[in-house]
Amino acid sequence: MKIYHNPRCSKSREGLGILQTAKVDFEIIEYIKNPLSFEDLKEVLGKLGIPAIDLVRKNEAVWKEKFKGKTLSEEEVIEAMVAYPKLIERPIVIKDNSAVIGRPPEKIKSLF
Repeated sequence: MKIYHNPRCSKSREGLGILQTAKVDFEIIEYIKNPLSFEDLKEVLGKLGIPAIDLVRKNEAVWKEKFKGKTLSEEEVIEAMVAYPKLIERPIVIKDNSAVIGRPPEKIKSLF
């Protein structure tokens, strides 16, 4: 399992706690420090089964300043998240070919 984690986010910390309590093997990826590539993000979206826009944190200042109100293609939305990783909804937990956004964090338990 993998968790795309931002330690500064309370929901992400809660999600990490769920994995630790479950005593499953997992890898922590701090995606702010180690941003995802375009290809990695496309793969994550495929596992989530959602369009890129559904992974965007639309209340982030950078989204409002640079992208709000614009018509963006799927690729342009992914490029925005690659350029500004803070825009990615968190936490994301992946197990094999399945993934969930841990909002609420209890959704992570569906992967067990």
